[in-house]
Amino acid sequence: MQQKPQSSEKFIKEQIDMLNENPECANSQYNLGVVCMQQGKLDEAIDFFQEAISNSGRMFEAYVNLGYIYFQKGDLEQVVLMNQRAVDIEPRYARGYANQGFAYLQMGKTDEAIEALNKAIELNPDIAQAWSNLINAYIQKEDFQKAIETGEKLVEFAPDFPLAHNNLAVAYYSAENYDKAIKHLDKAVELGFQAHPEFLKKLEPHRNK
Repeated sequence: MQQKPQSSEKFIKEQIDMLNENPECANSQYNLGVVCMQQGKLDEAIDFFQEAISNSGRMFEAYVNLGYIYFQKGDLEQVVLMNQRAVDIEPRYARGYANQGFAYLQMGKTDEAIEALNKAIELNPDIAQAWSNLINAYIQKEDFQKAIETGEKLVEFAPDFPLAHNNLAVAYYSAENYDKAIKHLDKAVELGFQAHPEFLKKLEPHRNK
């Protein structure tokens, strides 16, 4: 794993000097890519990451960062592709599958999202965001029971994760269990989540019944 660089002029100069000495130094290319990404210079970052990949066959982190950049650019197909290349190199890299799952979910490819997110959770059950996205994927598929089961597991091990309670509230609402929907939405708000006004409005008639 490459050291996470600091975006300082001194660090950048050191990396450029190393590249001048060895133009095929993948670590320096990767580090400069991270600096460019942190600075919002996404096209320059892409160039550095691609150079790093061309000089190192095990640079899976570069593919992950490329996936992040393409997400910023709105190119979800490339997000999926970059993360696939990352997990091809490092098959147990759970976040690669989680990133794919989120991209698939945004693309409306529900079955692919569920498969990728379940794989991520299988490899690393501590990625709360993967569980949260899996709830949404099951809701999208209209499998509300699995959405609820997934959400209950998530709030059990991450009780202070507000998005978990919000998504579980949506799952319960979709299953017409309004009392539990209200309970979890109120918990999400208590934890600092800004609930969608339309969802609050939908639940209001079911309060105090």
